[in-house]
Amino acid sequence: MSTFSLSLQQKDNPFFTGQSSSLFSTGVARTVLGFHQQIDAYKPTPLVALDHLAKELGIGKILVKDESYRFDLNAFKVLGGSYAIARCVCQKQGITLDEFSFDSLKGQEPVTFATATDGNHGRGVAWAAQQLGQKAVVYMPKGAAKERVDNIIKLGAECIVTDLNYDDAVRLACKNADDNGWLMVQDTAWEGYTEIPAWIMQGYMTMASEACDQLEALGITQPTHTILQAGVGALAGGAMGYLANRYGADTFTGIVAEPDKADCIYQSGCHPDGAAVNVTGDLDTIMAGLACGEPNPMGWEILKSCSRHFLSVEDKVAALGMRILGNPLPGDDVVISGESGAIGIGLLYAIARHPDAARIMESLKLDEHSVVLLFNTEGDTDPVNYRDVVWEGKYAV
Repeated sequence: MSTFSLSLQQKDNPFFTGQSSSLFSTGVARTVLGFHQQIDAYKPTPLVALDHLAKELGIGKILVKDESYRFDLNAFKVLGGSYAIARCVCQKQGITLDEFSFDSLKGQEPVTFATATDGNHGRGVAWAAQQLGQKAVVYMPKGAAKERVDNIIKLGAECIVTDLNYDDAVRLACKNADDNGWLMVQDTAWEGYTEIPAWIMQGYMTMASEACDQLEALGITQPTHTILQAGVGALAGGAMGYLANRYGADTFTGIVAEPDKADCIYQSGCHPDGAAVNVTGDLDTIMAGLACGEPNPMGWEILKSCSRHFLSVEDKVAALGMRILGNPLPGDDVVISGESGAIGIGLLYAIARHPDAARIMESLKLDEHSVVLLFNTEGDTDPVNYRDVVWEGKYAV
């Protein structure tokens, strides 16, 4: 196999304390999972073992939680949106989540939920609103893929594509929600807006708790490593918080990976005081789901406490991961992954083929005994770009 060098900026986390959060405990995760299990289409998504690739890279095991199967929506985001919207409805009706049922919503005045999205979160919110008999208005940043727009509209939501980047689209959605009396359902937080983002992050724990149970069913006590992709850090924070609570943050190596054009978590990790750092500009990365420049403060606090390493990587790393997952070694299963879902596997392969591979592997404590847990957060949600990358070699090494 060839040796090549892709841009990989690594920062060891000097702020690690191992302190977990009660918001993301195993007990809360059981409550969230119980809600998701009420949904007719619920079933755990697969945990795929890539044993032949692991052997090729000198790693003990590589396991990929494949969220492309989640509720037939091709991405994990619906876990957060559905749970948050249900909690909002419960709050409006003055009932507990235990008292909630889908039938209880019949005949109720619908609520309009607003959000901003690259596509997957908005589709999840639109789907959840439709399932619960509510309304949704979704704002998207410039350059939004037509397929992602169409998927949101098909679910009955109003979809507005702006000429703004993601963070400014969030601000526009928030202003219009305030002006129109809508309820904002966003996976980032700011002063005075933390409850709903916390519910969204808690919703993502179902993915992590399923994965951990599936590991145990395979006879694996726990992962030694996890690589979590970050946009605002909501998914990474929720999943890292759960893993830290279940196992203890000092028992595994948590790694956060981002596109170098939208690496707000990496830049925050480089700040001398550990303050959250905003990244500005067009955030022009193929990893549309990670094209976020402003960290979720709750997500950042968890990642700052529980992650061991932050990495900022070029787009070619994600494209490489898409091709590897879609064209596996004989004996490994095919995984269809979109740009944001493939960064973890692309990063592992890029490290193993790097001219300085031995040093990087050692710094991350990756070896033949490692059990690496990855999350394929989306399938081919932009099928045109998927074919451009996988078929036609766009962003080639």
